[in-house]
Parts: sequence; structure tokens; C-alpha cells
Amino acid sequence: MSWIGGKRALREAVVQRFPLDYERYIEVFGGGGWVLFHKPPWNDFEVYNDFNGLLVNLYRVVRDRPEELVAALRYVLNAREDFECIRMALARDSPVSEVQKAAWFYQIIRYSYASGLSSFAGQPHDMWGNFPLIQQAHRRLKDVVIEHQDFERLVRHYDRPSSLFYLDPPYHATEGYYQNVGEAGFTEADHFRLRDLLLGIEGKFLLSYNDDQFVRDLYAQPGIMVQEITRLNNMRQRYEGGAQFSELLIANYDMDERRRATSQITLF
Repeated sequence: MSWIGGKRALREAVVQRFPLDYERYIEVFGGGGWVLFHKPPWNDFEVYNDFNGLLVNLYRVVRDRPEELVAALRYVLNAREDFECIRMALARDSPVSEVQKAAWFYQIIRYSYASGLSSFAGQPHDMWGNFPLIQQAHRRLKDVVIEHQDFERLVRHYDRPSSLFYLDPPYHATEGYYQNVGEAGFTEADHFRLRDLLLGIEGKFLLSYNDDQFVRDLYAQPGIMVQEITRLNNMRQRYEGGAQFSELLIANYDMDERRRATSQITLF
């Protein structure tokens, strides 16, 4: 699902850097779930979390009541008037069922410009074409625990030596993009709170961030590994073909162990 800050372009690079041994996978800032949906559903216990209550409700409805969600979306209109009415209804937390609220939020995601939730895109979109995707997501989420907690409370609850936390927080200096329908925002103080939390956990963490000097300084700590990776900058492609965007992957373990183990498997 398209979502602000989604990890579609980096999901394989992220999964390749997972440790070899863990029993719990916790996606702390779940968003569009690109990494969760991309990783194979191994035998690990899986948790999806996000601080956007409307997004969490949507995922729970997809997991538990997909047919009702599809029925609620079957005859919606791709119209500016509907978009604005629904957006206002969600903003004032109108008393409707979880399924109806999920359908409204899904409409806002699909019909907004760049899935930003704030402005009507005015582009054709086949809502019925999403119904098979909803069913696929339902099957993938059937055994996933879906949480709606502050990141610190969530990490402390699930922290074990066998836990792997993947974290994709709002990027530094872009926090304002996340203050939208259903979201409470992320502050600079939260970046420090996240760092202090992760440095004290028993489990392993893998963190993705924008390549920013503030972030580099924040995680310049003993035992912390930082790798720089690049991807195409989708926003600049129309003006500068091939433009790259630099990001950081940060972990408290050796991010290359899985790739080394894979490359060493041979019969000769």
C-alpha cells in the first residue's frame, strides 16, 4: 500500500540485513507495511505497530473482516466532494463502525495526491482493482499481532534477547509530513528518546533513516554499525533523471552476516 515514507524501494536491502537468528519480528513504525509484506513469513512471531490509529484500524479490519471492507468499498465514488466530506468526518472522529472507518480511510489513501491524505488527486483509480490486494493482505496478516502503541512502550513490552525490531521512524527534518489525519506527529525530542531506548534493549534492532548529520551524530555510539545505501529519488526523477537519495541503515549487530552465510553455501 502506498504510504508516506514507505520502504518499497529499500525493502529487499532491509531484509538482506536481517540477522540470521531471531524469534520475534516487531515492525515498530509499520506504515504501509512494505518490509513486513516483503519478508517471508518464517516461523517467527510477528508484530505490526503504528501510531496512526486510523491506519491500525484499517489493518485490523483487513486481517479480520476483509469481506465487509470490500463490500463497503464496492460502490464508492472517486469524487472531490466525497473526498472532502470523508476527510472531515475522519478528522472529527465521527461515530461509525470500524469497517466504515477503515473504508473511509482507504478511500482517502487511494484518492489523495501521492497518498498524502491531505489533497484530492483528481486521477482515475479503479477501486475494484484493489480487492484482490485486500485479500492477499488478509492472508498475510492472519497470524500477525497488530498494535497501536507509542514506540517506547511497544519496544519495552516485546524486548527479549530473541527479538528483532525493525524501525523506520519519520525522518529527521521531515516530521511535519506525518502530521496528518490520524497522526499525532513526531518531534525532535522523539529522535533522542528513540536512540536512548534502542541503546538499552536486550534484542537486536535495524533502523532506517535519512542520511543526515544529526542522525549520524546521534548514533555514533560504541557497538553500533552504520551503512549508507542509495536509491532512486522518485520526487526528482522528472527533473533530474537518475537522481539518487542517500539513506542510512543502523543496527546493533553485524548487518552482513546473512549475506556472508548465503554466499558461503556450496557443495564444493
